[in-house]
Amino acid sequence: MTTIRHITLPGGFSAGAVHCGIKSTSQEDLTILACDVDASAAVLTTTNQVVGAPVLWLRCILPRGYGKARGVVVNSGCSNVCTGARGLADAEAMASLTGRLLGCQAEKVLVASTGIIGHRLPMDKVRAGIAAAAARLGQSDDAAALRGIMTTDTREKSAVVQTRIGGATVTVAGIVKGSGMIAPSMATMIALITTDAAIAPADLHKALVRAGRRSFNAVTVDSDTSTSDTVAVLASGAAGNKPLKGGSADYGKFQSALSEVCYELARSVVVDGEGATKLVEIAVCGARSDAEAKIAAKSVADSPLFKCAIHGGDPNWGRIAAALGKSAAKVDPDKLKIKIGGVTIFARGTGRKFDLAKVEAHLAGKEVKVACDLGLGKGGFTALTCDLSREYITINADYHT
Repeated sequence: MTTIRHITLPGGFSAGAVHCGIKSTSQEDLTILACDVDASAAVLTTTNQVVGAPVLWLRCILPRGYGKARGVVVNSGCSNVCTGARGLADAEAMASLTGRLLGCQAEKVLVASTGIIGHRLPMDKVRAGIAAAAARLGQSDDAAALRGIMTTDTREKSAVVQTRIGGATVTVAGIVKGSGMIAPSMATMIALITTDAAIAPADLHKALVRAGRRSFNAVTVDSDTSTSDTVAVLASGAAGNKPLKGGSADYGKFQSALSEVCYELARSVVVDGEGATKLVEIAVCGARSDAEAKIAAKSVADSPLFKCAIHGGDPNWGRIAAALGKSAAKVDPDKLKIKIGGVTIFARGTGRKFDLAKVEAHLAGKEVKVACDLGLGKGGFTALTCDLSREYITINADYHT
């Protein structure tokens, strides 16, 4: 049987995962990702004002969003959110125990938790799980490591890109969990990315911020930003390239590779959106600025009425125009043009005659493309979302604390 490798494919990394009893199922619920050396590390965390203890821990050890790290410990099934001082002590304990097993200080261990809000972690089980996962560290546990961070996900999500930089082969690999409570305002869900590129922490953070703008920050499933959203990138330097410097051609190549991995991970989350049957792309152009284009695109992507229409195969341009108009972006209906599947359905302030059968055939597919030209400038942005189905309601009506 072929061993699945993604997160440990870049040189210098190992992973291990176990089921320790946080989840009621038999699926893995605790993952450790480790680096052989002190890696450059960069993180992005949620902008929600209610955050989990692991997010507070990350902000404590990496106040600028970057630094050095030896590993990451992630649990699923319990998010350790709104658990007070004891919850923060639990997050620190996870880092401390993992650090001892990796041979480093607690401050060099990143922590992330995902799952139900308001419950304390069963720390006896977590401690046993950390010890067991550390004992499994290697390059043959990647699939289990991915399963260990999943909650309501229905599929495993990973991405790998390799490129030549400075005469060396550089690998960027990532895994992500996320299906519902997805409307990031920084990054998204829980994503772990590794690379063997040699790059300083500050430059790595800049690349991650840029990569996140049109990937993790461009997606929405249900307009709800999580309390635990975290993206972490570790760079081992094992590829042997000269350290990348911002603004250089080689840095640009790395930026492209990281952005591609982030985009593929973000896209996979939307495809796996809770109850989703269609991936929907909303491309806005002609805005007064890129910032206004993003506002307009996300307004459509977050509209329940629009998402329901897409699920039902209804080319309802009125819902698209209304969603654009309610946003803070400047919209002039007399200059607005709306297309679905390349077919113009609205222009110059009114609906247009169009080939209904062609548009309905496009809406019946697994991927739907909506284009909105505001006709006001050169700003553009593309948002990704999914349709809103009855299954989404069923999933979340049964998901409780």
